Amino acid sequence: MLDWSEPSAAARRAPPSIVLNAAADQTGLGSIDRHGGRVSVDDKRMINCRADVNQLLPLKYKWAWEKYLAGCNNHWTPTEVSMQADIALWKSRDGLTEDERRAIKRNLGFFAASESLVANNIVLAIYRHLTNPECRQYLLRQSFEEAVHTHTFQYIVESLGLDEGELFNMYREVPSITDKAAWALKHTQHLDDPDFRTGTPEADQAFLRDLVAFYVIFEGMWFYTGFAQILSLGRRNKMVGIAEQYQYILRDESIHLNFGIDVINQIRIENPELWTGAFQEEIRAMIRAAAELEAAYGRDTMPRGFLGLNAALCESYMQFIANRRCAQLGLSRVFDETENPFPWMSEAMDLKKEKNFFETRVIEYQNGGALSWE
Repeated sequence: MLDWSEPSAAARRAPPSIVLNAAADQTGLGSIDRHGGRVSVDDKRMINCRADVNQLLPLKYKWAWEKYLAGCNNHWTPTEVSMQADIALWKSRDGLTEDERRAIKRNLGFFAASESLVANNIVLAIYRHLTNPECRQYLLRQSFEEAVHTHTFQYIVESLGLDEGELFNMYREVPSITDKAAWALKHTQHLDDPDFRTGTPEADQAFLRDLVAFYVIFEGMWFYTGFAQILSLGRRNKMVGIAEQYQYILRDESIHLNFGIDVINQIRIENPELWTGAFQEEIRAMIRAAAELEAAYGRDTMPRGFLGLNAALCESYMQFIANRRCAQLGLSRVFDETENPFPWMSEAMDLKKEKNFFETRVIEYQNGGALSWE
């Protein structure tokens, strides 16, 4: 039975060393320490924290809480968006070129499974090892958003009458998609081992690799080619329902990315011994390899391209984003300085000011139905 009585004066004065007990539970599901001292802000850490992970207040990382609130303000559901125009265009014999249809189907095939892969990583790996309650609060919100995104692709596939088996199995059957999924999953598979624990330099660096793989690369790089492809069609008044839903997803994913970058950088600050020169070069190599995998995906998605978009432009765009991600992590760029070939993407999201974009715009629309294409 829980003891709801007021703690004794001695307990209130208990030094932090009582709270920071080496055997303290990091899951939040262990037995209650009736004699533990109250948690102070200084007791909180991103990883390997021995303070009570169930105790949200006092907040230490206010940016994590602000992102949770921003995510709540972004709430939307796919069924708010009409698919009637998209259905008519898809069924029209000459409404879309074969190249446009191929790009759309490959795009849906990549995203349909990717959102579930990201959600599994959050629930099975990241949540277990990130020992801060305000960050965990955001992860709960992000997990819900990943479920909404998966729902979105189900809604699109069902609305257009597409082959469900074909679309939802592309991540296993289309090499350019499988290569990306397999590359990312190798960074999670050992983290969801019940015996995996952070607390050593090797384990903590493994956790950082996972964060880079999923936040910086999967969500922060690989999703952006798809956004550019679909929003390009939307700009030409094609598949406007899908484009509107992708814009909502882009809005969510930009906050996911910024949260992940902040988590990685905060871990760096608190554990500078992990961010060795060799580890930095490893991260740069990961980002470069990821950009090359995405270039291969672009060539498969758009072998001939279509109006305003082709594989070469998408490769330049990925190199531009890769350099940007390096800068956000305090790393030197991995490609020669590259201009953004799609400046119109700033209409939906400004790559150079991602955080400011949401700090200044998120209050403007409290739900999906208020988003304007102007």
